[in-house]
Amino acid sequence: MTIKIVTDSTCDLPKEIIKSLDIMVIPLFINIGDQGYLDGIDISRQEFYSNLATYPIHPTTGTPGIAAFTQAFERQVEDGADEIISIHISEKLSATIGVARTAARNFQRAKVTVRDSGQLSIGTGFQVELAARMAKDGKTTAEILSALDSMRSRTFVTARLDTLEFLRRSGRMNRFMTGLGSLIKLKPILTMKDGQPGSDKVRTSIRAEKRLITLLEKHIPIERFALLHTNAYKKAEEFKKKIAEHLPDEEIFSMDITPVIGAHLGPGAVGYAIVTKV
Repeated sequence: MTIKIVTDSTCDLPKEIIKSLDIMVIPLFINIGDQGYLDGIDISRQEFYSNLATYPIHPTTGTPGIAAFTQAFERQVEDGADEIISIHISEKLSATIGVARTAARNFQRAKVTVRDSGQLSIGTGFQVELAARMAKDGKTTAEILSALDSMRSRTFVTARLDTLEFLRRSGRMNRFMTGLGSLIKLKPILTMKDGQPGSDKVRTSIRAEKRLITLLEKHIPIERFALLHTNAYKKAEEFKKKIAEHLPDEEIFSMDITPVIGAHLGPGAVGYAIVTKV
């Protein structure tokens, strides 16, 4: 029994991981004015974030159609898949998983199990990587899904934004803004845990950083950790130094968040994804 993994471009896994584990990634869309781009293919992250504040019309994002999922499933079957597990960004944040479920119901060549990661960015990516490694090791679908359930419940993602402005412009993530208010100097902190988005607020960057550290300390001991940022590598690395004593010894990803998510966050955001130990 050969199991293959499908995900979407919001998973933010490094390209070398995607390639080595034969993960199929379906790109979402970024629309800038009347020009459409495939996420992760047609526009670089640096280019997007460098120009984000100056776009006359704020970029919008879109989900792939049923055909994109069907084609991805077909390619995995052609590559030997008997079963497929399709893991995607939380349905609380995107309509992507609904499209995946429709495509899976109509797909006849292999059984497709669609999973809501309950997360975004590398919070989804950690689950995708785990599923792909287990599939490569010959684990069954039931074993993989059980492990994903465990990891989902132990995964926490958070980020500090420089401003509320890009959330306001996007409109798509206004659910995060409940209770945040509209103070000009407010530093919003967004969180995601087991499918539930949340928000916090502080008034300065220093307090926001301290809040991120406090949230991290609540999730010790840490099994997996990744830095997240929107075109703010240096700030992310500086933050990493301040929390180094809490981090696991294994390789730590430092990921520039996909523009599909970053369009709502704006440049300069810094955060992390954590999986706590069992």
